[in-house]
Amino acid sequence: MTSVRRLTLALLLVVCGFVIGLVLTGRLRSADVAVAGPAPVTPAPAAPINTPASLPQSPLAAPAGVLPDFTGVAERTVQAVTNISSRQVVQRPNSPFANDPFFQHFFGNQGDLFGSRRGVQSSLGSGVVVSADGYVLTNNHVVAGKSGQISLRQLPEITVGFADNREMRAEIVGVDPSTDLALLKVDASGLATVPWGDSSRLRVAEWVLAIGNPFQLNQTVTLGIVSAVGRRVGISAYEDFIQTDAAINPGNSGGALVNAQGELVGVNTAIFSQSGGYQGIGFAVPSNLARQVIDDFLKYGEVRRGSIGYLELVPTTPRIADQVGSPDARGLLVNRLSRNSPAAAAGITPGDIIVAFNGEAVTDPSKLLRLIQDAEIGGIATVRVVREGREGDVQVPVQSTSSRQQ
Repeated sequence: MTSVRRLTLALLLVVCGFVIGLVLTGRLRSADVAVAGPAPVTPAPAAPINTPASLPQSPLAAPAGVLPDFTGVAERTVQAVTNISSRQVVQRPNSPFANDPFFQHFFGNQGDLFGSRRGVQSSLGSGVVVSADGYVLTNNHVVAGKSGQISLRQLPEITVGFADNREMRAEIVGVDPSTDLALLKVDASGLATVPWGDSSRLRVAEWVLAIGNPFQLNQTVTLGIVSAVGRRVGISAYEDFIQTDAAINPGNSGGALVNAQGELVGVNTAIFSQSGGYQGIGFAVPSNLARQVIDDFLKYGEVRRGSIGYLELVPTTPRIADQVGSPDARGLLVNRLSRNSPAAAAGITPGDIIVAFNGEAVTDPSKLLRLIQDAEIGGIATVRVVREGREGDVQVPVQSTSSRQQ
């Protein structure tokens, strides 16, 4: 029995050794497959095919979140943006019904029955230095206040504050309510200025900076883009606004709108807001228009514009065109006009449809008004009209109109 047990034990040991050998051999083979063989050869880098790195890069391909650096532009331009305060003595009615629309509707303006009292009207805004010898451009409503008009008998007291904390009294060179611009003069020299830019070259989505004093926070810089050009929104008589989404708030009025080169391309003027604050829609007077206004101020003391007399115009609709016998619904219907106007003297009558002025088609009353105002004073304008279905030209003399407030 002892020998049998020994033999069995020996056989078991042999079998166990054989099995263990198979397991070790299998593991070693698996390891050999993973690491054995010749060393891998790293292939030479091939030229990329149609990958972004191999194609020309455009400005729009910049890494996400990377914006142009405007720090240098801001440092130069904020020195030429001023803070403007205006104080004006005004007469205010003593009537307890002065602001009551019900009373006004039935009794009209009877405030003089209760007499009046003297009060002080103040306003704050911004300005931009346009010449080193002290000319400062701003908005008319910054100078004149809510009324928009200045009494020549009692001119407002205007103080201009500069970036170096100096304050100077300013004189009014001229105001133009039609464009909401005003030019001031301080007794100074060597002032920092913003160079003029060409606003006609602005493109939608171009970067612009708005610089001013919103809520009396001096030399505030905000960044945005040009949202649109040539906007007409019905807030002034002569409109050709630049629309921008750069943050503009109360106090920014009269400040600078500058392009990426640090050039003045507009004067911040108005905002569209349902809350009174920034909503991403701001408007600026183009720099080219501002330069024309300044040139007239310095040359004539006022802004001179063309006029052909009072016209009440209505955009033509298919129904109107059918009623007056026009072949299509283009142009502007003359609803009424002044009998003593150059237009009436030249032969334009109610019922005519004006389709062009000096060769430029018109479909919007604001555009026609701008074309008339820009026409050469003393010259002859060619007004193309449709009357009873037939087109013809009327030669209308252009006379001067004045923006000076009496």
